[in-house]
Amino acid sequence: MSGKLTKRRSRKIKMSEQLTRDRAERQARRLAIKQLPLAQKKEALVADKRAQKRARLNDKRVLKALPKAERNERKKEAKVYRKLKNRPRRLIIWSAVALVVVGVAIKIGPTAAHMYTIMSGKNVVINTETPAGEKARALGNKVSREIAAEGIVLMKNEADNLPLKDTRVNVFGTAAFNFRYGGGGSGGIDTSAAVNLFDGLKQADVSYNQELRQFYEALPEVKKAEATQNDSGMMQVVKSMISGNDEDEPAIAYLKEKVIKQAQAYSDNAVILLASSGVESSDMSQEQLQLTKNKRALIQTVAANFDNVTVVVNAGNALELGYLEEFPQIKSIVWVGTPGPYGTAALGDVLAGKVNPSGRLTDTYAYDAKSAPATENFGDYKYNNLKQSYVNYQEGIYIGYRYYETYYKDDEVGYHKAVQFPYGHGLSYTDFDWEIVDKQLTTDKITVEVAVTNTGKRAGKDVVQLYYSAPYTNGGLEKSAVVLGAFGKTKLLQPGEKQTLTLSYSTNDMASYDANKEEAYVLEAGDYQLKLAQNVHQSTLDFTYKVPKTKVIKTDAVTGTTIKNQFAASEADLTYLSRADWQGTYPSDKANNHRAPQFVLDELAKKPTDSKLPMPQFEQDNQLKLADLKGLAYDDPKWEQFLDQFTKEELIDYVVNGAYQTEAIDRLGVPSAMLLDGPAGLNSFFKKFKAASFPSENVLAATWNDQLGYAMGAAIGKEAKVYGVHGWYAPAVNLHRTSMGGRNFEYFSEDPVLSGKMGAAVIKGAQAQDIIVFMKHFAMNDQETNARSGLYVWANEQSIRELHLRPFEIAVKEGKTLGTMSSFSLINGKWTGGNAELLNQVLRDEWGFEGVVSSDAVFGFMHADDAVVSGNDLMLDTMSAPKNVKRIKAAYEADPSGTAIGLRTSVHNIMYALLQTYLIK
Repeated sequence: MSGKLTKRRSRKIKMSEQLTRDRAERQARRLAIKQLPLAQKKEALVADKRAQKRARLNDKRVLKALPKAERNERKKEAKVYRKLKNRPRRLIIWSAVALVVVGVAIKIGPTAAHMYTIMSGKNVVINTETPAGEKARALGNKVSREIAAEGIVLMKNEADNLPLKDTRVNVFGTAAFNFRYGGGGSGGIDTSAAVNLFDGLKQADVSYNQELRQFYEALPEVKKAEATQNDSGMMQVVKSMISGNDEDEPAIAYLKEKVIKQAQAYSDNAVILLASSGVESSDMSQEQLQLTKNKRALIQTVAANFDNVTVVVNAGNALELGYLEEFPQIKSIVWVGTPGPYGTAALGDVLAGKVNPSGRLTDTYAYDAKSAPATENFGDYKYNNLKQSYVNYQEGIYIGYRYYETYYKDDEVGYHKAVQFPYGHGLSYTDFDWEIVDKQLTTDKITVEVAVTNTGKRAGKDVVQLYYSAPYTNGGLEKSAVVLGAFGKTKLLQPGEKQTLTLSYSTNDMASYDANKEEAYVLEAGDYQLKLAQNVHQSTLDFTYKVPKTKVIKTDAVTGTTIKNQFAASEADLTYLSRADWQGTYPSDKANNHRAPQFVLDELAKKPTDSKLPMPQFEQDNQLKLADLKGLAYDDPKWEQFLDQFTKEELIDYVVNGAYQTEAIDRLGVPSAMLLDGPAGLNSFFKKFKAASFPSENVLAATWNDQLGYAMGAAIGKEAKVYGVHGWYAPAVNLHRTSMGGRNFEYFSEDPVLSGKMGAAVIKGAQAQDIIVFMKHFAMNDQETNARSGLYVWANEQSIRELHLRPFEIAVKEGKTLGTMSSFSLINGKWTGGNAELLNQVLRDEWGFEGVVSSDAVFGFMHADDAVVSGNDLMLDTMSAPKNVKRIKAAYEADPSGTAIGLRTSVHNIMYALLQTYLIK
């Protein structure tokens, strides 16, 4: 009997917890619908009902397919759930009915319920609980821990404070009980099995003050933090919108003298966590990057009472850490980022000396985050003649280290007052010596072979960074004083061991884009200073490469396509920052014109007209199935015969209903394909399911190890294959334009080369498992504020090409990505998914991309009729699909040939990408 009671109690607890989560997510949905315009609100409610009906039918089918014992247990759980749900004391009567099936409840709302239906599958049910699934997750977890360990950056280590000589530590601060494993939103992770900080220390044989831990656990702030962990991505977003991203430390009065005395008796070592993490849909303010009054008081109190203090930076954004320099007792600073579920274990290993830190920073750490010129135009700017917002990228090419290294060139005093930790910085527990053993400096390529020797007493890995400085003419093409060209990382070298790294890049990569005179890349004549460096500011070995004659690069090296300006309209007659006149061109939002340009208004008012192109055929009986095209080139004539078989309605429905699962067309042998988020491991934005979780992308980038990027991609690809997933919405290769970006954790770096190389590695690893990888968000999706309402982005062509498109270009040319996700942004006055210059002229024609472009989640300004004629193939549309179907049909009436050809091209692109996957053998 006691066993039955225990099982009932367990069932009740499980269903109670599920009900609590469901209520919170439904309330979030209610809030979201409430904010919609009336017409969209009605559409959302209608879509709700339809989605609920589909989900109920699907649940019955899934339930029926379960083994009898499991089916009976699910029925019992559902019964308990209904009883709890219908109790009289319930404060809110929910309009939707939830059924508990396969361990999770259906999430109601057009987005969430539709997502659940997709996840359950019209024809496929994702089952992660198989031996193959367990094996794939085990591999992913292993890679996850490797990345976490190798991504840790030792920022400061005075007097060799680390690794710990006395492995007893006092852990101070409530942040230790709310460790940030990842960011929030679609890039979030499942933390249900994450190792907490204290267990991570214990696993590394680092002893912690248990009495101090118990003291903290009794604090109400700690109890509150622990109760909200492992929310779904949607709940993280909603909570951040309501109450911000982070909890502060309590007022220091809680830390009584007797607590301090007990801790001093235990050990002279103290560890303080500084925790902060971004969440999709909201950005950081400068205040959120600074240490609060209470955090400063905690640091001051701990430093006053302990001689050996280590600060752990557990944050997805570059924080302002200058305050830490006021305390000589703070001997060590360790950056862990948001390192995934095993980040605490990796941290413990680094503190104990079991792992030698080898990470390098992916951002410049400035004393004042607002000292970066890009911050002058970052935030909320609205038009007064249009219900949308805008942002000006007046900093031009000078973001991150490109600004600080150029502005403070030849001013070391000024530089060190501005920059606390330079880009690429990172320390080790051992020492390394570098020697150039060979240089091949040809017309086309720079190749340097560097022998790296471990001259210290501990095994460790080293990172070699190769930078170049191009000759600059005052008033000429804008050029950063220094730019990353290549990088390499050693294996684990034992003391005395040597390894030779080969670093190389094309000489064309050193060219600057000339949008005014040449409409081409220009490699100017002169001396190019190359340096092998510990970080962007600290070189070890220098040499010179001479370009005897200016080279104008008018065609793409891969495709041979003529290069020309594509984004002239995006410059918007703005003044852009120039090193020829820093003060006169420095960005300011004070003189912003809050009126949208007339050409933007004209673009919005534009109606489709008849293209009068040759009309394609429909509904032909050519006896072809999709599998018949397996292995054929994209331009094989048989594709036209296959596409002639579609009906107009099939083409429209296929491109519009592309959210997370493509539609099946049985008569043509087209199966449904499953497409999932996210950048830190397979997940759903709306609910949790069991999959390996990885560190955030900026932690992966901090490893400076593209082999680990490949391993992560391969592990996720193997999981996808086991689970029946065919496409992955990741990686995100946008830049850290400022330190305030809400999704900086989800993006690799402030530098396009590191971002592109790591992204390409992840793509290659995943696509080696025969899935589609959707690099995202193409392009210029660098702030969250107003992004989902349609954000007009204005920038000059040089910065667009050299910085913001560059990581995507690398991902296409080196990663061979089969998929791309367009962004929310509007460039050249047009939404990126309806932007033929971006998607067709640059992505496809210039770079040679062959594959499928999906939109990001569809909002009101994103129109399917614009997409299909501009190179965007699939609509990630969970709510407004019926409206987009109507829009395409209306466009077809006005321009039948242009719309029909656009639809065919989109379906061609999608089908071609699907044929490269394991979906069709």
